[in-house]
Amino acid sequence: MIMDKLTQFCDAVALNTGGAGSYLLGDVYDTGGDGWNIADDLWLVIIASTTATSGGSATGQFHLASDAQAAIATDGSATYHFSTSAIPVATLAAGYRACAVRVPAGTYERYVGILQTTGTAAFTAGAVHAFLTIDVPNWVAMPDAANASIV
Repeated sequence: MIMDKLTQFCDAVALNTGGAGSYLLGDVYDTGGDGWNIADDLWLVIIASTTATSGGSATGQFHLASDAQAAIATDGSATYHFSTSAIPVATLAAGYRACAVRVPAGTYERYVGILQTTGTAAFTAGAVHAFLTIDVPNWVAMPDAANASIV
């Protein structure tokens, strides 16, 4: 998988531990002008880097959003291009892949980033990786079973 630091929104960035609401996570990508017209095959990948915890039954939803301002608005004025479903805190264990989806085609506003929407209760811990890539990380290391005995 090819990683580009400029298209990496979060590198083990802590989940926002505020109450229910929406929050900007990590860095934003500045398209540098009048927007960004997605033409290439880009993938958005969001992976839990550390296990999320909550004092209650928190849920987390992640959005690929764009806005005209660098501090992407969490008041609903940002443009949402993709959203995950609400993911329960018990599911957000380290290594859990929240999404690996093709970035939707269309015109994006100048700044692109990831918003976290927390529902029900606040998170007390947890972190995520979020990035754009041209190839999805589907390879998984498995033990070598060539020398295993057949029973």
